[in-house]
Amino acid sequence: MTASSPISDSRLIVALDFPDSQSALACTNRLEGLVQWFKVGLELYLSAGNSIVDNLKNRGFSVFLDLKLHDIPNTVAGAVRSVAASGADMLTLHAAGGPAMLAAAAEAASQLASAPKLLAVSVLTSMDQQQLAAIGVSGSPADQVLRLAGLASQAGISGLVASPEEIAALRSGFPDFTLVIPGIRPAGSAVGDQKRIATPAAAIAAGANHLVIGRPITQAPDPAAAVEAILNEIRSVCVEAKF
Repeated sequence: MTASSPISDSRLIVALDFPDSQSALACTNRLEGLVQWFKVGLELYLSAGNSIVDNLKNRGFSVFLDLKLHDIPNTVAGAVRSVAASGADMLTLHAAGGPAMLAAAAEAASQLASAPKLLAVSVLTSMDQQQLAAIGVSGSPADQVLRLAGLASQAGISGLVASPEEIAALRSGFPDFTLVIPGIRPAGSAVGDQKRIATPAAAIAAGANHLVIGRPITQAPDPAAAVEAILNEIRSVCVEAKF
């Protein structure tokens, strides 16, 4: 990192979508000083287990554990307690698990001295209206996201994962929610398997709290330079809006 490089910004979460801890930690080494938050998803977690969370926390990073829990209420409540012991800072669970599951998770978290921030996953960014129709959901992705956001709010969960397309409506309807937004693609990046996407600037301007970005950074020829470009874009929006 050069002397002119921007310092880390908590609004950026880099997704460590790697098959093993060695590859993931090599990436964090390249981004140390630029990135505070890293996402650990299923692929990496099933390979490395809690050791990857321990490693990141011991180095002072914040960990977004994206496990998308979806099970009976008692099992999910127990998982929330287990994750709290790992030290992860944020944890995902599927809002489609229903009100009882969401409430059980929120209740478990409320009884812990150091609980992860719970985030309800609404509609995956890889899904469009055709994909929703295939599983029996007749409404649009935006309708389903708002419906699930309401369930999460009523259950005591104040964080949501949604696509960039729903940020403005969520910020209007749930102004106090923490909005964590995947499906972010800087201009010129490959879309990949994402269907509902936006640039970092557009997502921040709409009201996102955190942006989750993986391949445009981790597969870039120079990941640190990719991060710097994204941080500069994020900050330019804030300067223009005089945040």
